[in-house]
Amino acid sequence: MTLNKTEETRTDSLRQPKADRTAPKSRSWRRGSRIEKSELLRDALLQAAAAVVGEVGYANASIALITAKVGVAQGTFYNYFDSRQDILDALLPTLGDKMLAHIKKCARGGANFAEIENNGFRGFFSFLKETPHFFRILNEAESFAPSGHKQHFDNVARKYLHLFQRLKRDGAFPAYTEDELEVVVFVLMAARSYLALRYIYGKEQNTDLPEWVADTYMKFIRYGMEGVPPAPQTPASNKKAKQKL
Repeated sequence: MTLNKTEETRTDSLRQPKADRTAPKSRSWRRGSRIEKSELLRDALLQAAAAVVGEVGYANASIALITAKVGVAQGTFYNYFDSRQDILDALLPTLGDKMLAHIKKCARGGANFAEIENNGFRGFFSFLKETPHFFRILNEAESFAPSGHKQHFDNVARKYLHLFQRLKRDGAFPAYTEDELEVVVFVLMAARSYLALRYIYGKEQNTDLPEWVADTYMKFIRYGMEGVPPAPQTPASNKKAKQKL
């Protein structure tokens, strides 16, 4: 789900869509047991890092800016992360896990592949709406947090492919081998990124994916993934076709 460098640079100048103010707020790290506070404070630092990177980019994201957003001393930061690079590498995989959990929740209850993919596809774009900094974090990570980018990329591809393999065992995708399904996974991952670049972060600056775009994507899914391929031509049918020319 990555973009080339020209497109990556272009996204830096794009206005981020406004966050969904109705989204549930995180629990305060100042309450709870000592262990709970520790876990919540680490999460608060990651959320602050996401906000800082979303605002100023990886290159300008400093420990001082991150801790200031949380309201803790810089020394506290080192109780949870070894360095600035450590938190930057952890940022995308952490957000990616939240994205996958959100998509899984949205896709739950689908009766077949088309329904699961439709719900999951829309879930990805609702996650972008709720997490407006995610797209910039994703696309800058390849250069500024390569280990975190690789971890995220591998994690998303593995879980997406696992879903496809499970559906195939249940009878879906009769026209595709398991090796071919891996190719399809990467095609669909790329589609989400490029559709977001064009219809969410493009010149229209939408906060919601236009309905006709989602419908077009699903038309491709239904006919491309579920359609029946043309029957292979036999030598006899080839001969008849030539005679008609």
